[in-house]
Amino acid sequence: MSTALQIKNILEAATHQAVYRSAAYVNSLQSANGHWCGELTADSTLESDYILFQLWLYPPKNGRWAPPTRALIDKAVCSILERQLPDGGFNIYVKGPSEVSASIKAYTALKLAGLAPADSRMQRLRERILELGGIQAANSYVKVNLSLFNLYPRQYSPSIPPELVLLPFDILYQMSSWTRAIVVSLSLVHAANPQRPVPHGFSLDELWLPGVSPAFQPDSSLFTWRNFFLRLDQFLKWWERHGSRSVRRRAMERAAEWMIERLHHSDGLGAIYPPMMYSVMALDVLGYGEDHPLRVEAIRQFNTLMVDDGNRFFFQPCFSPIWDTAIAAYALSHCEGEKDALERAADWLLSKEVRRKGDWSLKRPHTEPSGWAFEYTNEYYPDIDDTAMVMLALSRAEGSDREAQKACHRRALDWLLAMQSKDGGWAAFDADNNWELLNGVPFADHNAMLDPACPDITGRVLEAVAAHGLSRAHPAVDRGVQWLVRHQEPDGSWYGRWGVAYIYGTCFALRGLAACGEDDREAHVLRAGEWLRSIQNADGGWGESCASYDRGYFTPAPSTPSQTAWAILGLLAGGDSNSRSVQAGIEYLLETQKPEGSWDEELATGTGFPKVFYLNYHLYKDYFPLLALASFAKTRANANG
Repeated sequence: MSTALQIKNILEAATHQAVYRSAAYVNSLQSANGHWCGELTADSTLESDYILFQLWLYPPKNGRWAPPTRALIDKAVCSILERQLPDGGFNIYVKGPSEVSASIKAYTALKLAGLAPADSRMQRLRERILELGGIQAANSYVKVNLSLFNLYPRQYSPSIPPELVLLPFDILYQMSSWTRAIVVSLSLVHAANPQRPVPHGFSLDELWLPGVSPAFQPDSSLFTWRNFFLRLDQFLKWWERHGSRSVRRRAMERAAEWMIERLHHSDGLGAIYPPMMYSVMALDVLGYGEDHPLRVEAIRQFNTLMVDDGNRFFFQPCFSPIWDTAIAAYALSHCEGEKDALERAADWLLSKEVRRKGDWSLKRPHTEPSGWAFEYTNEYYPDIDDTAMVMLALSRAEGSDREAQKACHRRALDWLLAMQSKDGGWAAFDADNNWELLNGVPFADHNAMLDPACPDITGRVLEAVAAHGLSRAHPAVDRGVQWLVRHQEPDGSWYGRWGVAYIYGTCFALRGLAACGEDDREAHVLRAGEWLRSIQNADGGWGESCASYDRGYFTPAPSTPSQTAWAILGLLAGGDSNSRSVQAGIEYLLETQKPEGSWDEELATGTGFPKVFYLNYHLYKDYFPLLALASFAKTRANANG
């Protein structure tokens, strides 16, 4: 036997052992009712926002702040300080540089909690904030939050009028679903113009950079959408003082109805941290008492995001059970002997199908409700990405009621096809959510005002519909493939909106193309494979920094298990199972696997809002490597006959 063949056999045997250990580990994490839900963590801003939120909930009395949640605030302080960087600031992703808004939030929270400005940690933080442009450089949502406590001038924070819900052309629904939930709840708070008290003598005067205007800076060109919206913001501030009270009252009533309707059948408004917090504030200004069931439930839902296990204290931005369950089940379906786990997962997923019309139905009114949300319950916001991933899992996992599953497949497939945008791609929550002009709105600097089609979701949808029998001959599939080909980057990669970043996008674009029967000798497929091989790290793995979003091109980082798995999956989809790159990637996963079958991963590989908010999915490091290793083993087995 040749040396090369011996090495090949050893690698394949080691891969099978790694798959066995990994599958056992992932299987051990499954809940009794069949689902998975890993922790989802972010940066220090959630803990900082929590402290400011406590100031809202429990205002000072006689200038003294003594909230009943003092013990939790102290834990939040420790959690924030643990992440302070050597230069004094705070970042928005692990190993990233100090970021001004995160740093301002941390300073505000720490000072509120009682850290003295003379404390060395506060001094370093203040100096770093001033180096980054001072409080004037904060993003819009920081300014809005601070303005509620008269800590930032209201006239220099963006107007968020409730009249948005009355505007023609369904302007509200041209915004992304997450922006919609934030804007409506926050508009109610803004319209009430609360000036909540702060502790006696508290201010942020030391964060102002001398000589820098707090006003929004217009574009140098006279006629731009940004300049138009800045002038509109000036009009809105006039309207708030002199506009029709009856129109304002009607707008607030409509906005309140919209928000309260969506508080039902969900784990809080939008089931994500920001609108869940703002919904409580909105209920307060609307006059709901502390003991009102709606407010009590809103607070309860918000507090479920808290992790306080005695050793750690932090907030999750939301929960990811359907996403985690679909990917874990799909990965396990590539392994032997997982029928029971897959049946339980399928039954749980089938029980979570959304059967209620949500915001998406405004543009697709005649489509039968279906799909899946990201969280446990969020019936107004099923999303296309989760639905595609669930459909992939269900294509390989059979539940206990085959007929019900078959009917669910039909509904979900029809829903996915209906949610295709006019340009041929698929987005996250809505179709045709791409009014670029809205990016000029002053409060659009969270960099997620819109929800346009993106390569990672388009690729996953193509893979899902192909798994349910649709071929390239289907018009929707053909349009989706053409969309992917048109949106390939010049270097051969694809942009990943929901994962970091170009490795993620390239992986799922290639998988979608392969599932639709795209020839792996096509130029765009070959270029993508060459790109993936060209960015491989010396240790055999792959890694990419969140800085890729800031720079607009791939930025290398130390190897991670999840990104290595994506690169391998992309290469396999592109027809490469024998190159030295693939072999080195597999070796990296084998060498870094822990004895119990898991991996370690410190860096953020998930994306919330590009350039603004990143995520650590704590199961990415386990189920994606399992899928990559199992797929590699299957590809090699097929090649060997």
